Amino acid sequence: MTRTIVVKGTGKVSAKPDYVVISLSLRSQDMKYDRAMDKEGQQIQHLTETICALGFDRKELKTVSFRVRTDYKDIKERNGEYTRTFHGYVIEHSLKLGFDFDTWKLSQALGAISGCISNPELSIAFTVKDITAINEEMLRTATINAKRKAEILCEASGVELGQLLNIDYNWGELNIFSRTQYMVEEDCINYAAEPNAIDIEPDDIDVSDIATFTWEIK
Repeated sequence: MTRTIVVKGTGKVSAKPDYVVISLSLRSQDMKYDRAMDKEGQQIQHLTETICALGFDRKELKTVSFRVRTDYKDIKERNGEYTRTFHGYVIEHSLKLGFDFDTWKLSQALGAISGCISNPELSIAFTVKDITAINEEMLRTATINAKRKAEILCEASGVELGQLLNIDYNWGELNIFSRTQYMVEEDCINYAAEPNAIDIEPDDIDVSDIATFTWEIK
C-alpha cells in the first residue's frame, strides 16, 4: 500500500488597486408593462448619454443583471382580511462602469452621474484590472507553501518526500476587492465633482485561498 502525506497549502497575495468599478442600479415601475419598459428605456438612454459625455464609450457601460417582475401588495380590508392587489410591473436594471483608477476621473464621473435625471443608485469598489495575474500568483504561493510543509513534516519524521500524486483545488470565484469603503451620501454627491475632495489611496487588496496536495512517501 502506498504511503501518502496530505498537506493544505495556503496562497496569499497582496496587490495595489488599479481599477475602479462603479455599480449603478436603475428601477422603473408602472401599471402597464409597455410604459414600464419605456421608462426604463428613457433612463438607460439618459445614463448612457451622461457616461458618453465624459469620454467613455457606450460599450463600457455593462449590464450586470436585468429583471422584470410583478409587484403585489397585501391590503387590509375592513373585515380584517387581506386582499392581494396588483401594483404594476417593476424593471430592475443593474449596470457597471469600470476604468483605470484615477481620483479626478472618479470625481468627474460621480458629479456627472449625480446630475443625471435617471437618478441611479450607485456604489464604488476598488479592484485590479488583471485578475488573472493575481490568481496565478496565489496558486504559485499555495504550491510553494504546501511543498515546504510536506518537506518539513517528512524531514522531521525521518522519511523522504516522493512523487506528487494529486492536487485538489476548488475553482471558486475570489473576492478581489479592496476593503476600502467609498461612500457618498446622496445629498453630498454633487460636491464629488471637486477632484481634490476625493484624493484617496485605497487599501491594498489581500487575497488568500487553499489547495490540497497529496504526495507519495518513499
